[in-house]
Amino acid sequence: MMPSQPPWKQGLRRTDPDSGSADLQLRALPTVSLSSTRTCESGACPVLLENMDTFSDELTSPGEEDDQVEASVGAGPEIHLPWRLQHIQSIVNHGHNGTNFTRTTSICLNFIQEAVLKHQWQQASEFLQSYFQALEDVNSQKRQVAPENIWKLGSAILYHHPKSNIETFSAFADRMKNIGVQNYLKISLQHALYLLHKGMVEDAYRNLNQAESWRYGEMSASQEKLIKLIQAYRGLLDYYTWSKKRTELARFDMDTFASNAATQDMHSYFRQASLNLHEIIEIPGVWDPFVKSYVEMLKYYGDQDGARQVLTDYAYDNNFPSNPNAHIYLYKFLKKEKAPGDKLISVLKTLHQIVPSHKIMLEFHTLLRKSKKEKHRKLGLEVLFAVLDFSGCTENTTAWRYLAKYLKRMMMEKHLDWIQDGWSSRKDWWPTFHFSYYLAKKNWKENKMLALKKAFTSGILLGKGCKYFMYVSKQGHKVKEKSIKTMKKFVKKHNILDSEEL
Repeated sequence: MMPSQPPWKQGLRRTDPDSGSADLQLRALPTVSLSSTRTCESGACPVLLENMDTFSDELTSPGEEDDQVEASVGAGPEIHLPWRLQHIQSIVNHGHNGTNFTRTTSICLNFIQEAVLKHQWQQASEFLQSYFQALEDVNSQKRQVAPENIWKLGSAILYHHPKSNIETFSAFADRMKNIGVQNYLKISLQHALYLLHKGMVEDAYRNLNQAESWRYGEMSASQEKLIKLIQAYRGLLDYYTWSKKRTELARFDMDTFASNAATQDMHSYFRQASLNLHEIIEIPGVWDPFVKSYVEMLKYYGDQDGARQVLTDYAYDNNFPSNPNAHIYLYKFLKKEKAPGDKLISVLKTLHQIVPSHKIMLEFHTLLRKSKKEKHRKLGLEVLFAVLDFSGCTENTTAWRYLAKYLKRMMMEKHLDWIQDGWSSRKDWWPTFHFSYYLAKKNWKENKMLALKKAFTSGILLGKGCKYFMYVSKQGHKVKEKSIKTMKKFVKKHNILDSEEL
């Protein structure tokens, strides 16, 4: 059973100063239960604030020699949470004029953020104890944002704190859900995602079910969107169960009766999952995991047309944000269907405009190179140039091999104008970016095949006087590479510099 008191209701008792122990436990003091606390829209309710005052008085009561206190939630491992209010108050007292309360919470928030950025989780947890007083801020705007600040910072701290565990995090989440109704659904969803990350699928599913059935007054537009998202994640978990049952059905030999029962059970999860997944992907957004799961189920039940339509809408609906993955999913689906080359080229052409350096662009080049259309073959050269414009692709041997081979083909087919069109916008920066003397030495030492393909390319584009080409060419007498001799012979007769002079 998880404790039912809100976070600041947890009893913090001071340690024995002689014990020297820094590992302290949070134990619940007898206070009001959640049934006696009222959820309210802005900050904490009067009942909560009243008990918070008692709690603060307890922490700051005189007669204690040790300024360290302890706090624990549930039965998890011990987390040491000393009271930092005196440290913050001392800064406030030496500061400028202004309300001490506002300055205290503001300084405390800065301390927490700084500690989180530095990954000082213990110190951040100590300051967070003091920040709970922000729930009493007289400024309604600050009071409304306080619960969200506490949740975001507290969940980050508990996620990373070395002595935190699942029970601690879940208890904190359950209490924070009841501080301001505006955050209930958001916290519920994030709590479920945390449980999923920890492999607790059933707990996450139960959490999502509870959140889906939660209501408070008239539902706002933002709450409706969150409900849809919660339903979608529940659908994703139904898909997960469906997938497991499909694997079990395929793995084990069953008699006809058992097989029929398992199939019906699996199909019931399909119906539950498809309902929620279909609903979320109708809303403009980026829904990659939901789309992939839904399409996989449609394909399993033989609805190829439905799966293709889902992927096509996801990729080309103008109401949806630009998403490279949407085009990749559609391309892979059509490729498995053995769709015509022109159809595949059409999909990848859009992806090329969005992410010209994507690794699938080499497949795109291959399709263009094999096409009978001249405009496709010309685009095939530009695709290779565009891939190698990016620093992450500078040592992609396959890309350089394709470019060297394609440039040779273009020169032999007298498509000098195609090469010049692609090279004109790059001739000012590619020599330094790709073909420096330093890179020639480095590439030759680390990857001779890469160096050879780059040297061949540089010779065609920059002529035999290029530093990169010259360095690699001189290595021929050392390694007796036949390919170097062939390269030198070709570049001497075919390069765009000499061709331009003619």
